Amino acid sequence: QAQLVESGGGLVQAGGSLSVSCAGSGIRFSSVAMGWYRQAPGKQRELVAAITRGGEGTNYADSVKGRFTISRDNAKNTVLLQMNSLKPEDTAVYYCVADFYYGDILTGRSDYWGRGTQVTVSS
Repeated sequence: QAQLVESGGGLVQAGGSLSVSCAGSGIRFSSVAMGWYRQAPGKQRELVAAITRGGEGTNYADSVKGRFTISRDNAKNTVLLQMNSLKPEDTAVYYCVADFYYGDILTGRSDYWGRGTQVTVSS
């Protein structure tokens, strides 16, 4: 059974940087596309970033373009979300997702989800 475990969340001041990572197990990591979703209190879950199996393609939410970068290391079964110039509106629980189909990552129908890690940006 595939498992995704996020780490690296925390509290940061606006304008600061933070990275969250996701470690995968129980699945051949290079066979799945990966992504990050987030959900803030009272808001719908939204796609933050996605990356193809080999890492050659990425997608970002308009709200994070130019500030966030998604990357992956298939040899280490990890995916990283580097977040710069953080804003209070980036505060949310961030979820790592995986799926064999990139389209399912983009549409929120991923087969595998982590439990999430809290990111809080203070103003």
